Amino acid sequence: MSTSPQPPADAPKIEVTTSRMFNAWLAGCRASLVLTTYQTGKIFFIGLQPNGRLSVFERTLERVMGLHATASELHVSTLYQIWRFRNTLPPGGTFQGYDAVYVPRESRVTGDVDVHDIAVDADDRLVFTNTLFNCLATTDDAYNFRPLWRPPWITRLAPEDRCHLNGLALRDGRPRYATAVSRSDVIDGWRDKRRSGGVVIDVESNEVVCDGLSMPHSPRWHDDTLWVINSGTGYFGRVDLARGVFEPLVFLPGYARGLTFLGDHAVIGLSDRRENRTFQDLELEDNLRQHDAETRCGLLVVNLDTLDAPHWLRFGGIVKELYDVAVLPGVIRPMAVGFKSDEVRRYLSFPEMNESP
Repeated sequence: MSTSPQPPADAPKIEVTTSRMFNAWLAGCRASLVLTTYQTGKIFFIGLQPNGRLSVFERTLERVMGLHATASELHVSTLYQIWRFRNTLPPGGTFQGYDAVYVPRESRVTGDVDVHDIAVDADDRLVFTNTLFNCLATTDDAYNFRPLWRPPWITRLAPEDRCHLNGLALRDGRPRYATAVSRSDVIDGWRDKRRSGGVVIDVESNEVVCDGLSMPHSPRWHDDTLWVINSGTGYFGRVDLARGVFEPLVFLPGYARGLTFLGDHAVIGLSDRRENRTFQDLELEDNLRQHDAETRCGLLVVNLDTLDAPHWLRFGGIVKELYDVAVLPGVIRPMAVGFKSDEVRRYLSFPEMNESP
């Protein structure tokens, strides 16, 4: 069975380059990465071949954005669904040179509610940012979604994307922090507050723990620290919860969103600038000129001890924009079964396959 058919000669090109030591760093971590590309509708699995060369495996999913990953499962949001993929290989198993095969097992139809960040909490409950309705939500057997929480300034649930709630961070397995571009309570009001209206909210207390941000994304709780990307300025940093202040640490050459951690490194997604109003007139443009830099699309790996960025991966060709990135721990070379060919019909698994005779 062919798992990665050759594209036609006139297919749009996807180019991937890396820093010189990226492969060695990834090998030392004994993990791989998965990332979503939003506009081009691709999910990429970044691992290593047995000879140490980079393994890049991609599948097509419509408007794929939010991502939650473990070695055994993968949840991804698409245009109007959230898909759950399951790794069908047992520990130590391989299939055509891959040590993980993620196969679609379940789809939840949310409708087009513009799902951004997603996570699985301590109760094994899927939680996601329902950006259209300005709330955190979960899936439901009877409805497209069940609201769990909304910011205190949102007076009612309405499909109006008032504040552009986009980011979600778990703490101790519970939804704890969320990011929004503004505190607007009118339809599409967030677009007028992109430069400095961004906030981080404590979901439990309903308090704003940090404000004055510019289009913040990807809050993550790691190593007893709340990390955030202040996307409109181009800075990755942390929130001092005692003072309610964002501490910028590393400038990122691109519109940044998507954040995960691998060992003592942060892995951050970068996108090229979009030529529309959403990305115009941001401090990011001034900071790029100050650093004599252009935007790029790819991953930047930041050492949290030194705040250097020793490793990177860069996309060329049609991939211009990323949304999220996650770690597949203990997985060296992953792949996934997709929907564009008949392999989803022919890749079959059952319990006895993974049992010893």
